[in-house]
Amino acid sequence: MRLVFMGTPDFAVPSLQALIESGDPVVGVFTQPDQPSGRGMAMHAPPVKILAESQGLPVFQPTKLRVPGVLEQLQAWQPDLIVVAAYGKILPNSILDLPPRGCINVHASLLPKYRGAGPIQWAIARGETETGITIMRISEQMDSGDILLQKVIAITAHDTGGSLHDKLARLGAVALTEALQLLKQGQLPARPQNEAGVTYAPLITKENGRIDWSREAVVIERHIRAFNPWPSAYTTVNGKLLKVFAAQVELQARSTSLAPGSIIEVTPIGPIIATGAGALILTEVQLEGKKRLPIQDFLRGYPLSPGLILGN
Repeated sequence: MRLVFMGTPDFAVPSLQALIESGDPVVGVFTQPDQPSGRGMAMHAPPVKILAESQGLPVFQPTKLRVPGVLEQLQAWQPDLIVVAAYGKILPNSILDLPPRGCINVHASLLPKYRGAGPIQWAIARGETETGITIMRISEQMDSGDILLQKVIAITAHDTGGSLHDKLARLGAVALTEALQLLKQGQLPARPQNEAGVTYAPLITKENGRIDWSREAVVIERHIRAFNPWPSAYTTVNGKLLKVFAAQVELQARSTSLAPGSIIEVTPIGPIIATGAGALILTEVQLEGKKRLPIQDFLRGYPLSPGLILGN
């Protein structure tokens, strides 16, 4: 099969690598335009572009898909199948109808759960114990196409958004390789999604990282892991932004009349924070303008006292 790949961030790189190693020719790669980043706002290529160019693959970076030249480029490449993984744009019908074998997507959830842009983080934040990869046919409506293949992975009590992202990126490549083999053998039946089970995973913004201390400690701890490393969970201390990268639920039952967000006690393990139900111990933080530190190192330079309210 002649393959065209569409993808942009780190998540998509293992899937492109799997296609390159599959033996079927990757005749072209679509990815998002280079973006400015870093202190100097220099232009940086997307990870998918870096891999594609290292392998001598032609790369196309349109700003939009409904502009002159996009369909013509795809027609010139004559793909039998288009594979999408975290490309970042909705494919119009003119592209969906082009390849004889259609368009398939590598999605980081067990559809129909967590349709949308943030399935990895929201699965952790909402307390799921498992997630996975879905290889699906792409349809007009977001993440609603028929399911071709799924692979399941456990979400551990220590998984962060970052660690689960990396696991699912690797699993996506495995699932994609298997799906392509079955597709060529005519053994990849499609099944419709159960609309009754649909849930959504909206786009992650910086505001999603804000810690609401009135929530339960177990919910806040999941929240902290889900948004590590980006956008990172955060609160404030003495008016300064404090990012929280790790915490643990205090196992000892504790009753307090202090308001949620208040420091109950400062222990060798870390400060114990009152929440809406239970208490949380901070273990890794970063004060604005400073380095990310284990809590013991942070407290040596920035001592905290009982009664201080975070996020106030």
